Amino acid sequence: MGISMHSVIHSASRIVVKVGSSLVTNDGKGLDLAALGRWAEEIAELKRRGKQVVLVSSGAIAEGCQRLGWATRPKSVDQLQAAAAVGQMGLCQAYESAFRAFGLGTAQILLTHEDLADRTRYLNARSTLTTLLNLNVVPIINENDTVVTDEIRLGDNDTLGALVTNLIEADALVILTDQIGLFTADPRKQPDARLVEDATAGDAELEEMAGGAGSKVGTGGMLTKILAAKRAAHSGAHTVIACGREAHVLSRLANGERIGTQLQAHTSRLAARKQWLADHLKVVGQVVVDDGAARAITERGTSLLPIGVIGVEGEFLRGEVVACVDRNGRELARGLTNYSSDEARQITQVATRDIESVLGYMGEPELIHRDNMVLLD
Repeated sequence: MGISMHSVIHSASRIVVKVGSSLVTNDGKGLDLAALGRWAEEIAELKRRGKQVVLVSSGAIAEGCQRLGWATRPKSVDQLQAAAAVGQMGLCQAYESAFRAFGLGTAQILLTHEDLADRTRYLNARSTLTTLLNLNVVPIINENDTVVTDEIRLGDNDTLGALVTNLIEADALVILTDQIGLFTADPRKQPDARLVEDATAGDAELEEMAGGAGSKVGTGGMLTKILAAKRAAHSGAHTVIACGREAHVLSRLANGERIGTQLQAHTSRLAARKQWLADHLKVVGQVVVDDGAARAITERGTSLLPIGVIGVEGEFLRGEVVACVDRNGRELARGLTNYSSDEARQITQVATRDIESVLGYMGEPELIHRDNMVLLD
């Protein structure tokens, strides 16, 4: 099963780091401010190296339970949601203070799985996160436990970490847990269990060896981490599962040190993105581009601006996939549109600076951003 590879974090430029409840709350005793400070320091170091980092953090419900004086995690959804609402305040405050000590601003983003399943909300979330990263802000993401129900009962932030990895097309997902990695069996029950250092994400054998729930504080076990790695690999991202209590774990990974379990995606990020856009999403319309826009898209890999569009065919909504064709009907590219077909028709051959005067607002300067577009061979 083992494969030879360098540290996947060493060469990654965009990283999603997920930390679990047991680490954030010191096994349910309350927020571990020292741990939060260490991660803030390490993430600040990664950013100094030019890496973009998004933090996905569990811990709101556990912190809320502690603040409310509840010794055990409640089972009723209304109490879980109340605990999340209380705990989220402390969690945000703690992270803001921790990162501010290293000169970094933070932003809180609460997401549900539905936010990432709906194409319009998907684009909104993607645009917001990309903007925050470009502003040198550290987005801190948690599941919106105050409004969801199924996710509280069944879910975990490992899955959310993978979905965010897909969303922003990160190069790598780092899942920090209270275990040192994935073992061939439960090491607490089988002393001869071996650490799996390298494997391929999505390997069925991994799911067989992953046991049940690990921590009494969180809801995720090793299996959810294996499945998260499999999901992250869909967009070409590699995954590391490592112990969050390891000293300087993120910095050492960035230095190329191999820590914990590394699960490699079987396809490149670009190839995965192209396959997703080209094969898995239905094309519902097309825009005809002039010769200048055709050259800009195909030769320079630019975004498609409304001024380069000379025709709109079909009916589509924001976030749906449209084809970009030249005057002769040859398909050059396809991508997720920032405007509906009605809006697109109004702003064809309109300069970016004039979009607002035509529509009354400007959602995005591009009709299709280059990050949401793939060229077709």
